[in-house]
Amino acid sequence: MQAFATLTDIEQLERTVRAVVAPHRSPYALIRAAAQRFPAREALTFLPDASLDTPPRRITYRALLAGIHRAANLFRSMGVGPDDAVAVLAPNTPEAHVVLWGAQLAGRVCPINYLLQPEHIAALLKAANAKVLVALGPNDELAVWPVAEQVVQHHPLPLIQIRAGAHTEPGVPVLQDQLALLSDELAFDPDLHPDRVVALFHTGGTTGAPKLAQHTQGNEAHTAWFAHAFYDMDEHAVEINGFPLFHVAGAFVYGLALLAIGARQVLPTLGGMRNAGFVRHYWKFCERERVTHLACVPTVLASLMGVPIDADVSSVRAAYTGGSPLPSELAQRFETATGIAVRNILGMTECAGLVSIEPLRGPRTPGSAGLRLPYTEVHAVPWRDGAAQLHERCAPGETGVLVLRGPHVSPGYLDAARNAGMFEQGWIVTGDLGHLDDAGRIHITGRAKDVIIRGSHNIDPGLVEDAFLAHPAVALCAVVAEPDAYAGEVPVAFVTLKPGAAIGASELLAAVAPTVYERPACPKRVVLLDALPMTAIGKVFKPELRLRAIEIRLAEWAAEVAPGRAVRVQARDEGGRQRATVTLAGPPDATVSERLLEGLAAIAVPTEVRFD
Repeated sequence: MQAFATLTDIEQLERTVRAVVAPHRSPYALIRAAAQRFPAREALTFLPDASLDTPPRRITYRALLAGIHRAANLFRSMGVGPDDAVAVLAPNTPEAHVVLWGAQLAGRVCPINYLLQPEHIAALLKAANAKVLVALGPNDELAVWPVAEQVVQHHPLPLIQIRAGAHTEPGVPVLQDQLALLSDELAFDPDLHPDRVVALFHTGGTTGAPKLAQHTQGNEAHTAWFAHAFYDMDEHAVEINGFPLFHVAGAFVYGLALLAIGARQVLPTLGGMRNAGFVRHYWKFCERERVTHLACVPTVLASLMGVPIDADVSSVRAAYTGGSPLPSELAQRFETATGIAVRNILGMTECAGLVSIEPLRGPRTPGSAGLRLPYTEVHAVPWRDGAAQLHERCAPGETGVLVLRGPHVSPGYLDAARNAGMFEQGWIVTGDLGHLDDAGRIHITGRAKDVIIRGSHNIDPGLVEDAFLAHPAVALCAVVAEPDAYAGEVPVAFVTLKPGAAIGASELLAAVAPTVYERPACPKRVVLLDALPMTAIGKVFKPELRLRAIEIRLAEWAAEVAPGRAVRVQARDEGGRQRATVTLAGPPDATVSERLLEGLAAIAVPTEVRFD
């Protein structure tokens, strides 16, 4: 398959029947084919720590395939069948890859974010019908094992530990020891039908009821196989993949996509990109391992900007980034500082990780998330009355909500009741606002649910964030809605500054306001923070900022109504609905309470007033 540069290249490929272009329709078939072609080639390079003097562990494709076979045999011997899941609490390590792909042969895999609360993880295990939990064992770098021990107290099931240090937990089976006892040939005939569900990926964030997206083998194979033609990779490519396998970026976008073609991944310690020591030596590792591609999200790009290039990085051809919109200013600064091309990705858990990719052989287009995958459809459609108009199409350049369909689209959530609004008539309604340009490039400008409605005026927060990110003092910006009694909502900007920058919030707002795309979109206030709240993979976590915006506004309101009293405000999310409690210091005062509730009645946030 030739590398892509334009939509014409993709359309030309689509003239060939898909089965000819993509004959392998499961992750296992892709990995097996790569292992047959390149048995002695290195698949995974694991860095035990951040020291350049420590020898890495190097796993060949032959050894990886044998490990997958052993893991599949182990799970099948433990009674894992097609409708059962193997849950995984582990970072991106060779053992975790063996479990991830082996579990899909025996039944299903359910990789879970080990940063979630134990009771939440236990709920996911129950929902997934997990029969066994594999977790990273005791070690000095990443405290996953204490979480696993709490999880099985909430939801008892067999527990297997991955040996990760000098010590293991007594009395608990060790994965490496278990696998060593088994044959490296499959003991059963796997069902490789592309429509078989083999994975359950958590998409519910850190609060709320379990929400598991189903992946079929065909879903995962489709995204993995076509990605390399955008990345312009072959079997000689080497990528740093510091992302966890519980997220589709680590597993597919930057993971299986490399395994499918016989390329190599460098896995940087148990902590991944959270290992500060590794980040300090990042460029030296790139030189030593002859890295060609960097796997990033925008926050990783920003952090690497602060790491001096103290090595020969001439082998590095590209930095790919996804997970959240790529600020054009950040991409330009990174390219200028490093000489490394930046390209953007749009992905979703609900379609095995990929919607579109910006081809390396094409130019970087500010604001673009690239071109759709082959044999898929992506359109911008009108958004009216809170719904996507699936039978209409926006013109090139016209903003709508993005929808997609194709072989990578999940059959839906495990709980089908949660499909409404996302899986509609064979389409995924992404919730992303954006448009397609004349060249077929996809542009994301915001989230439909993130739209701020000021009076009757719809404000796209992404465009406001772009105005702040263009200011030389701004490192990161997130714009969310603040409740307002008159307008319903007004925008507020949460900002972190670049190291060494010194500018006040009001001064920054005054400087940026004239550049905001329209007057109603200009934020009412700027809040400077040392750091924005982030998810485990580096996305800005806007729900927390929305709650903080509510707290700031309600605290101001209470201070106006009850001057001289200390005020404490707590906003929270209850099943997707925001609520707040305002606590005033001093004895109860019915008049103050009535005045405060009267003023708050115009805000669409149910609020309770207390006295302390």
